[in-house]
Order: sequence, then structure tokens, then C-alpha cells
Amino acid sequence: MSADRYLAVAGPRELREGEVSLADPGAGRVTVDITYTGICGTDVHGYTDGHMLPPAVFGHEWTGSISAVGEGVQGLRAGQRVVGGVGSACGRCPQCVAGHARNCDTVFAEANGVDADAPDYGAFATRVQVSARRVIPVPESLSDVEAALVEPTTVTFHAVRRVAAEYGATTVVQGAGPIGLLTAQNARNAGAGPMIISEPSPARRALAGRLGFAHVVEPADLRTALDELTAGLGADLVYECTGVPSLLQPSAELVRRGGTLALLGYPLENSSISYGDWQSRELTVIGSLAYHHEDFVGAIRGIAAGRIDVAALHTATFGLSSLRDVLEELDSGRSEHTKVLIDPKRDGRA
Repeated sequence: MSADRYLAVAGPRELREGEVSLADPGAGRVTVDITYTGICGTDVHGYTDGHMLPPAVFGHEWTGSISAVGEGVQGLRAGQRVVGGVGSACGRCPQCVAGHARNCDTVFAEANGVDADAPDYGAFATRVQVSARRVIPVPESLSDVEAALVEPTTVTFHAVRRVAAEYGATTVVQGAGPIGLLTAQNARNAGAGPMIISEPSPARRALAGRLGFAHVVEPADLRTALDELTAGLGADLVYECTGVPSLLQPSAELVRRGGTLALLGYPLENSSISYGDWQSRELTVIGSLAYHHEDFVGAIRGIAAGRIDVAALHTATFGLSSLRDVLEELDSGRSEHTKVLIDPKRDGRA
């Protein structure tokens, strides 16, 4: 049996290459040959920080084909294309027993790579073995690149679903990286009204325009554009997708009295806010992290129907040996890339 290769975080800005010979999957598990793994902002932060990520999370946006199925697995077969996801609510954890299945502890643990069945490394690898709960079949109509972008699409589908904004809501999306652009598309599908996207990168602003968004501005021009659009009232809804700690209070100040601030970006430092401002303006603040199984179903359907363009976000594919250099570039703040994929079977860049 040939050894499978993987890369894992070994310390701040350090990667460790490992090799493992995977045995046949045990009961309830499957082996997946990885086709592509997307690089997420979480992966970049985990690499630079060196210790914040559970091992299975470093390389969590993946697609591949099942190569082996363990005993007792139903509905999955060798050769089937799948993406990494989460299972349905377990029905047994404290949240489920209390009637809060949408906050299932088992699903939350799976989404964050800390469940008992989590693999010892993520999918910056040639193959992974995971619980059959964690794999979700994708339709043949999706390309491999589209399948590789299902996971971040699902993150944003979940956020928009949680917000459940009123039809026609005046919306601001801060950040036109992958999460911001996918949030904007999901919000548009959910009936958002006039929308402004704020982004400092000219390349990403141009991409937002190609995706059909008319109001795309530099951050310095956002307040003026919003005042013009709303006659100074403010946005009904702001999606904060950057995770920049210093933007939390300024983001809240874009929201009209009685409006909603939705948090998708994940800061690594504490933020300062004006408690009195939020309270006196009766803001609704909705946090969002990861997803549920049904969010994957909805996201896949949206991509398959052509309502969400994920392929446009893909700007480059690299081999596994290039991962360190790509992470450094993405962390520099000077990268022109939107979404980079890793192909573990190839070296170099395509």
C-alpha cells in the first residue's frame, strides 16, 4: 500500500509534511481521494498563528471521490464524488433532546473538527478517512471546481438563512473576498433590495461587478454611497465579512435604527464597541459560524441551478508543495487572488 501525503501546521508559519498508509476504512467511515482543497482565511490564520486550529480544520474545504466504504455505510459507493460537510442533527445530544436540533452539539463539533471521529489531519492531503456522516454527494452537473467551493458557499447560505431579512432590504456587504461575494449572491437570491459592496481591492471590486453587482465602492466611499442611497437613513442590514476587529463598531454605525448587523468574518482579537449605541438604536446582531447539513443541500442546489456563480471566484490552482508559499502570499494582503485551490496530485501552479 502506497503512503498518502499530507501537510499540517507545526507552529507559527511552519508546516509539517507527513506520510501515512491508510488501512481500509472502519465501520461507518469512508476513504476519499482528494481532488481539490480550497484555501480559506481560517487556514491562513491557522498557519500564521500556529496553534489555533484543530488538525482536521486545516484544509476543510474539500472535494474528492470515494475510494473505499466501510462496513455499515449506506447510500455511498466507491467512485462517488463528494464534498466534506456535516451530518444531520443527531437527535441524542443535549441540544437535540431539549428540542434545539438546529444547534445540535454533534453537528457543531463536526463543523469545528473536534468530534470524536475527526481525522488526524485535514484535506491538504492526497486522501482522507472520515465518518460517512461527513460526506455529501454532489450532482454530476457540478464541475470539480464548483464542488470545491460548496463549503464556503454553505457558510454564507447559513448566514443569510439565519438573518432571514425582509424582502427588499437595503443591504451592505463589507468585503468582496470569497465569503463576501458568496454572501452577496446568496442575499440577492433571498430577495435583498439595493446592495452596496465595499472592498479595497480593485481586482475584487471588478469581480463583484462581473457578478452583476452595480454598487461596488472603495471603503472610503461607502458612507457617502450609503447616505445617497438611503437619504442618510442607513442600511437595513449589514453583512460584516472581513473579520477586521476595528470594523465592528463602524459596521454597526452603517445600520439604521432598528436594523440588523450580521457577523460572518471571524476576528482573532477583541473588538471595541459602543454598548450604549447598539442598545439605544435597538440593533439586532446575528452571529454566524459554520453550517447545518440542510445548508449544504440548499447551497448545492443554488450552484447547480446557476443562481450562485462560484467558478468565477477561482483564480488559481497550485500543487501541495506550493502550499506554504501560497499561504504567505494570501497573508501578505497584496495577493490578487480571490479563491485558490490546492490539487494534491500536482506540483507547481496552473
